[in-house]
Amino acid sequence: MEEVAKHGKVGQAAAKAGMGRNTGSKYLRIEKLPSQAQQPHTWRTRVDPFAEDWEDMKARLREAPELESKALFEDLLARKPQTYDEGQVRTFQRRVKQWRAQEGPPKEVFFSQQHRPGEFIQTDFTFGNELAITIAGELFPHLFCRSVLTFSNVSFSTLCRSESLPALKRGIQRTVFLLGRISKFHQTDNSTAATHDLRTGLRGFNEEYLALMRHLDMEPRTTAVGEKEQNGDIEASHGAFKRSLKQHLLLRTSRDFESVEAYEVWVQEIEEKRNRLREKRLRQDLAAMRPLQVQRLPEYKEIEARVSIWSTIPVLRNIYSVPSRLIGERVGVRVYEDRLEVFYGGDVQLTIGRMLGGGGHRINYRHVIDSLVRKPGAFARYRYRAEMFPSLVFRRAYDALTEARWSERQADLEYLRILQIASQTMESEVQVALELLLSSGTVPRAVQVRELVDLSAPAVPDLPVLAVDLNGYDKLLGTLEEVA
Repeated sequence: MEEVAKHGKVGQAAAKAGMGRNTGSKYLRIEKLPSQAQQPHTWRTRVDPFAEDWEDMKARLREAPELESKALFEDLLARKPQTYDEGQVRTFQRRVKQWRAQEGPPKEVFFSQQHRPGEFIQTDFTFGNELAITIAGELFPHLFCRSVLTFSNVSFSTLCRSESLPALKRGIQRTVFLLGRISKFHQTDNSTAATHDLRTGLRGFNEEYLALMRHLDMEPRTTAVGEKEQNGDIEASHGAFKRSLKQHLLLRTSRDFESVEAYEVWVQEIEEKRNRLREKRLRQDLAAMRPLQVQRLPEYKEIEARVSIWSTIPVLRNIYSVPSRLIGERVGVRVYEDRLEVFYGGDVQLTIGRMLGGGGHRINYRHVIDSLVRKPGAFARYRYRAEMFPSLVFRRAYDALTEARWSERQADLEYLRILQIASQTMESEVQVALELLLSSGTVPRAVQVRELVDLSAPAVPDLPVLAVDLNGYDKLLGTLEEVA
């Protein structure tokens, strides 16, 4: 149109516009641009393959709107296999999708909320297994207990092993004590840690969680069952947090850490960097929050247990062994999220890694080996016999003994004596000795192992006690007085 206005030559103008003369003449005649001349596409270009049954399909969708299109098509295909085939499933799904948008029932509307500074802290758990973290080469399954200030989106994360109340308590307390301030409300979803009472099975807040909220002076709130979007800020934060960790793991070029503590420090450093981007809104949060005026609560549960004649104690549906000297005594047990501490007379007797779930057992051969050596006949049918083989090498040593045509009692006693040496020295040194004997084709005997392992007690150096001479301090003070 611009070219025709310059010189009036339709053919030349059409060629410059990249179209034929007749096409150019048409647009000049109707005085519309190509985009303005297009008509809406309201007609079908091919036969509707579902025309015969579509009214029936719509009726079924009205009666049961939750019906999925694929299930409906599979039913249709089963009833009329000669009319339809599997390749039409996508076409049918598009038809159902279009019907839902044009004639289907109304969908639930979600309403964006305006957060106020300092009003809410939301806490939730999320799995970290997808990060494929290893600790000293061993895969490390774990979760994060995460808390988020809903106004500034500043977050705090702690490592944990399960969605337990000790883990929830540790995560919440770490957040408020780092901030030094508390919000009006604390919100969780319907997790077992906060809202499930194991004694009654009810879904109200459990008493231990309520006690924590009373101590911190925060009002507890929870989401409706199945309505995780009500905890939307923390749910959205999980994805961004783990994406950030994945990116930093790529930059680090290794997913292996020397210890759990080193991994947690690394995670918290990454999170601190993310929080620095929200410092302005964090200041608004902190200005609206109340000062924290209480001491930190212990992050463990205290129970008592009597040590059985088997040198074991029951703790939260699991069995743990303890030193046999405690048999018959009542001991105190502090149950942390990741460990147990066993006390007697106010002193720590041992620390044990905590097991998750119930019905498990953790037996340390060092606690029972002396009694087994005195009663070797008990070994054959000992309930926790498998725990008496600390590694595959020890199992191979026992198999070599049983294959040496000794009696079962002789083989058991010889193996138990080897295990006793491991309890008295270093298990790793005994394992090396067993590997040497087995590799040379020798059936390992306790006497041979004892010869290869250093049983001597380490010498304690005799260091002279230094005499403290205070004359130098007197001289220094005198010099200072003179200068003054």
